[in-house]
Amino acid sequence: LVHRWEPRYKLVGLLALIFAFSFVRDLRLLPAMLFVTAVLYAAAQLPLPYLLARLRTPGSFLLIMAVVLPFLSGPTALYQIGPLTLRLEGCLELVRILVKFVSILTVGLVLFGSGPFLTTIKAMRALGLPAILADMTLLAYRYLFEIGGDLNRMQTATRLRGFGGHRLHARGLAILASLAGSILVRSYERSDRVYHAMMLRGYGQAPDGVLDEFQRGASDVVLTIATLLVAAGFVVGEILLRQGGW
Repeated sequence: LVHRWEPRYKLVGLLALIFAFSFVRDLRLLPAMLFVTAVLYAAAQLPLPYLLARLRTPGSFLLIMAVVLPFLSGPTALYQIGPLTLRLEGCLELVRILVKFVSILTVGLVLFGSGPFLTTIKAMRALGLPAILADMTLLAYRYLFEIGGDLNRMQTATRLRGFGGHRLHARGLAILASLAGSILVRSYERSDRVYHAMMLRGYGQAPDGVLDEFQRGASDVVLTIATLLVAAGFVVGEILLRQGGW
């Protein structure tokens, strides 16, 4: 169902849900947030390893916060570990950050993982994204893989010549700096070639227009309205909990 969701409506609905999740601060809304996220991910029928693999890299930054925050934030002490004091407010803040991090990133993965990236960019363009930004996004996405391929080939070449990346001495750092410089120069040269190739093919000369290639159905409207209502429910619930002091 999520994969068949019309891209423009899906973009509006899921972005509204992401902003609503980011607005939540009350801990009592976090279970509902996790429930909505789980239902959405199950409806998208994306594999669990897909989610875990993409949570791993940003999760490493969250791990640093998980080690530090419970011992630094708040006056209420829970447990003393030598010179360190585990604090209640820090633990609650960590739970809030963790749940919001997982929920927002999962909804983002559903948004971009339930359809081709090109289709998502076309939906953004149909919703009013300037053409130059859409083209820059597509080119950046395309050539990130090219830069990654160049980096892998250069790393293989350095290893075949006896260089180990774990050696953090002066010569090793100089080699790594040269490697980064080569990647930067190659990227610049490739972008210059792509720019001239696009200009020779008349890029920017055609009238600026957007072809409406998307077809909406009743299910698209219903899904979008339901998602917007859920997002509004989180925002209203957060406001009421703040004002009422519940």
